[in-house]
Amino acid sequence: MDMVVCITQVPDTATRVKVGGDGRRIEEQGVNWVLNPYDEYAVEAALQLRETQGGTVTVIGVGPERISAALRNGLALGCDEAIHLKTPGPLDDPLAQTRLLAAALQERSCDLVLTGKQSVDDDTSAQGPMLATLMGIPAVTEVVELEVADGCLTAVREVEGGKQRLSASTPSVVTTHKGLNEPRYASLKGIMAAKKKTIETRETDPGEATLEVLELTLPAPRPAGRIVGEGVEAVPELVRLLREDAKVL
Repeated sequence: MDMVVCITQVPDTATRVKVGGDGRRIEEQGVNWVLNPYDEYAVEAALQLRETQGGTVTVIGVGPERISAALRNGLALGCDEAIHLKTPGPLDDPLAQTRLLAAALQERSCDLVLTGKQSVDDDTSAQGPMLATLMGIPAVTEVVELEVADGCLTAVREVEGGKQRLSASTPSVVTTHKGLNEPRYASLKGIMAAKKKTIETRETDPGEATLEVLELTLPAPRPAGRIVGEGVEAVPELVRLLREDAKVL
């Protein structure tokens, strides 16, 4: 079974993000870039399927030179191959990214395409469904259980108030959610082996953007807390403030 995992690179959630000088993207200097956490579940799912059913796992990513570190991480985890769709700079347009991925994937007859349900920086949750649409194959999103056998996949999605079980033919696009598995850590052997593997690099032209970021701002500072009193005597005033000021009652 030929499986491809589409990954992206995001700032570490512990990184203090600053808005860049152009006011449209973050200041990249000093940022610790990591493999998108939701993509880790996709990589693990593909590796587990390979272990039980055989096949190959390829990681593919779109972006500037720095994304090669995330691809190298995928190789260290055990993926067989890596493809870097290199762009002149960061892409803010998810459709432009997905078009490049779709063009690359349509050149091969992969059985399963996996990716995280969203990236933790832009949170668009758009890549999986758009990729499936461009490739003309089914999409199953936010999967927490996955089985693949005999050209068919069975998946479970968490929905409000319960779970949804469904099936789809392969090839399909699957986006992974927390709870699907427990992503492994790269072993020393895997890290050393990854250093010897070659990342296939393809220069790409994203074309004309369909989305433009006009402004990027940090959230407003959280207002200071207020002490309205102590004990039961403070309850009436607290209720009034919750009703009239906070408007939560």
